[in-house]
Amino acid sequence: MSTFLRHYLLAVQFFTRIPVTGAVAHWVGYSPAMLRASAGHFPGVGVLVGAVVALATLGLLQLLPPSPLAPLVAAALGTVLSVLLTGGFHEDGLADVADGLGGSSERESALLIMKDSRVGAFGAMALVLALLTKVALLALLGSVDVDLMAVALFAAHVCSRTWPLLLIRLLPHVGDAAGSKSKPLADQISGASLVVAGCWFTAASLLVVWLTQGVAWWAPLVASVLGALWMGRLFWRRLQGFTGDCLGATQQVCELAFYLGLALTL
Repeated sequence: MSTFLRHYLLAVQFFTRIPVTGAVAHWVGYSPAMLRASAGHFPGVGVLVGAVVALATLGLLQLLPPSPLAPLVAAALGTVLSVLLTGGFHEDGLADVADGLGGSSERESALLIMKDSRVGAFGAMALVLALLTKVALLALLGSVDVDLMAVALFAAHVCSRTWPLLLIRLLPHVGDAAGSKSKPLADQISGASLVVAGCWFTAASLLVVWLTQGVAWWAPLVASVLGALWMGRLFWRRLQGFTGDCLGATQQVCELAFYLGLALTL
């Protein structure tokens, strides 16, 4: 249990802005092997972030005046909160991938562009369109049922942090080995880590089904899986592997696909 908790807190420390500092950080420790093991806790990070955003969104809806625009406001501010909690880690990956793949058809040039910290036209367009789509889909769900929107927020954050593990499992890491923070994740994810991720995902899924009996959750689940497979195929065809930015971009695509899949069932 101690090892489980340390690996989980390391994942929280690495992939969010939630403070894990001081004596707690010293107890958690760090090593490349620990970071590789923490990959199995990515869905658990989604459980934490998704729960905070979902509860905050529900709370905000209780404070806003009754209006058809209330779900839109809550969706926008909930998205702001999610970015603050993660530091825009995944959104940054999406922008970098869009700049790289949109800026050059050559593999090496695309990888070089992705390492540039500046945001280009393709990255800006991808980021703006992704955020607009996310807010619009959440507002649509909220206009139908605010409780469903909150549960969808929770479920999407978990699912979208589960499927990028497929990229780590199936594709080689092609980023800068010396400068990439994701390099310790480049080794093929272990079976034990996949079991841990499966436990997080299963527990969250059972909670979601229990909270919203009768909702066709298979549709957003399938949509998010298809989003991950499409991204994996794109990265294999264009880059012959993945980078840390690719993982962030895949999380964003899977989250959007989840909301769209759920909206289409309604």
